[in-house]
Amino acid sequence: MKITGTVAALVEPAVRELGYELYDVDFHKEYDNWELMLIIDSAEGITLDDCERVSRAVEPLLDEADPIDQPYYLTVSSVGLDRPLRLPKDFDRNIGQKLDVKLYSAPADKRLKGKKVFVGTLVSHDNETFTVETEAGAFTLQKKQAALLRPHLDF
Repeated sequence: MKITGTVAALVEPAVRELGYELYDVDFHKEYDNWELMLIIDSAEGITLDDCERVSRAVEPLLDEADPIDQPYYLTVSSVGLDRPLRLPKDFDRNIGQKLDVKLYSAPADKRLKGKKVFVGTLVSHDNETFTVETEAGAFTLQKKQAALLRPHLDF
């Protein structure tokens, strides 16, 4: 099992017990140091205090189990407003919302004029596809065609 999977299995019950969702675990090299990043979420949003609570709860678990051989820094973070849509619940949460859509390649539909990047409103989704409404009309695309789907932020 990968380090991220091992860590997720280890800390997820403690994160859930505190009332948060463990959204993701990332283990990567940042300059000369390794960083273990726990990404958390909740319906009410995440504050700095929430990140601190989770960090204090999982540090002893990680120290005791010692699932990582090399030294690392533990970071706890929120998913952020522009978190990518990956899970069905992410799609459910964004029905009716504008999305930034980035495709691996331009779809054959000529209404998009060869665009791989555009903004559309998420209309529906299922296990394999999602439908967005754009100025050019509605498009149903395969989820595997999308390099990135995230909420569109207007400034």
